[in-house]
Amino acid sequence: MKLKKLVYTVLSITLLNTAFIAQNNVCFSIETNNNSSLAFSGFTKYVSVLDCFEVYAESSIADSKVLHAAAVAAELLDNNEDGVVDDILLKNELAASGALIPIFSTEGSAAENIFFNNYNGNGAAAVLYNNEMDPLQTGHWGDDATVEEVIHVINAVGHTSIYSSAFDISPNSSLMSAAMDVARGGQFLTIPNPYPSNAWYHYDDNTCDYGCMAIEYMYWSIVSHMGILDDPSTCNGIANEWEPCSPSLFQSTDVLMYNLITDPQYLLPQLAPDGNYCPQGMSTIDLKKNSFKLYPNPGKGEYFFSNPFKKNLNYSIFDTIGRKIETNYISKNSNFLNLTHLNEGAYVITLSNGMSQQIIITK
Repeated sequence: MKLKKLVYTVLSITLLNTAFIAQNNVCFSIETNNNSSLAFSGFTKYVSVLDCFEVYAESSIADSKVLHAAAVAAELLDNNEDGVVDDILLKNELAASGALIPIFSTEGSAAENIFFNNYNGNGAAAVLYNNEMDPLQTGHWGDDATVEEVIHVINAVGHTSIYSSAFDISPNSSLMSAAMDVARGGQFLTIPNPYPSNAWYHYDDNTCDYGCMAIEYMYWSIVSHMGILDDPSTCNGIANEWEPCSPSLFQSTDVLMYNLITDPQYLLPQLAPDGNYCPQGMSTIDLKKNSFKLYPNPGKGEYFFSNPFKKNLNYSIFDTIGRKIETNYISKNSNFLNLTHLNEGAYVITLSNGMSQQIIITK
């Protein structure tokens, strides 16, 4: 499945990583992969997106495509583009789960085989391949699948967990599963042949179970509401799977799901990514100056960080299911944080200026 979006007629040339890249304005820098896990040994490139989402790529993947994936992820997480993830619960869940999108040269590449033979995490809910990415046509149906696959990761790793009563993907489990049963013309645990005539969502991939259908349904709903699919050729091209391709048609046809994804309590993105991400004119250097990294991590609870802050900053610590464990402050000019009183495990620390990081405490 591919997406559709307006092709940009004006592109900027951005200086990143000491090389000119034909790319929209993206204020992230590509770093050398330093993940020592065997699963990640096939990647050479890496981008950290807002401290909760990671992009990994093989050496053959163009820098423009790596930055493109990072920009799309950032736009979906920070839909108002103020430099801060819109939903702190989502940010914490993605960080704790190690949310990522790997970019492979081809299906069955050496890097892909290494990754899936050794990866045992929960953060890689989708992948991208070199031939399905086009930074010059963000979300263009048939050309760029970046928006789709990144949305899949954010939804599957984040929203289905933090808002399970709304977005759980099991039968009879959530508001979304109830809405999907209506959209498919009934609750089907296997693919019906044919779908009922009143169905407007009729995905027929037999390898996709009910939960997979729900993730796909969430994607179609979000991008239809965003207007990404709203042109005649795209609507005709996806009609065998999804019918309400325009925002107005989606709103009037799928009332249950429209009400769900626009409910402000869930903070789902409402605006379509355009491939540009540089909040408030910040440069790559500005973003790196404002990064917040505790070390050693994992550690035993005594952490240091570079670039001490010039004012006191409040911080909150959350566990892996989003519960706030404690709130305190970091003194100005300090570069040390003592968390030895916390139990062993994974946490997310979030500063009052919007920065955050996952930390792991070992005993």
